[in-house]
Amino acid sequence: MNNKRAEEPEDIPKLFVEFWNQKDAAAIASLFKEDAEFVNVVGLWWHTRINIEKAHKYGLEVIFNVSSLKLTRVKKRVLSDNIAIVHAKFRLTGQTPVGETQQPQDRYNIFTFVCSRVADHWLCEAAHNTDIVPGKETNVIDATGKFKSVDYRK
Repeated sequence: MNNKRAEEPEDIPKLFVEFWNQKDAAAIASLFKEDAEFVNVVGLWWHTRINIEKAHKYGLEVIFNVSSLKLTRVKKRVLSDNIAIVHAKFRLTGQTPVGETQQPQDRYNIFTFVCSRVADHWLCEAAHNTDIVPGKETNVIDATGKFKSVDYRK
């Protein structure tokens, strides 16, 4: 079992990347409080550390089994001595092929981590992952139910 801890709030995304690249869902889950919340890029909402671990275990075995995650930017906002928000930008490569997409391209995303100090380290209370869609402003669902990213400026 991994025993690395976040000494500072901004260590959470750094360790998230390290554990992701090791394909260690239990270590990822160890960054979260027992009653933490996690919302992924498509709005799946996982409650509790154990469910966050289960979801990441599945993802790392099936969807992201040959992927690599890279941290490209971190910004911390301290709200009090014991509470901080950390925004982190990531680059994801090597997603598992699916259907007609035999070579998934790189994805970029931004995480928001809400962190709290627990004794001598920091844990994540809640995380939200959002894909970055270059050149788009928002999403829309058409009359057929098709979901797509759009830009109203064009």
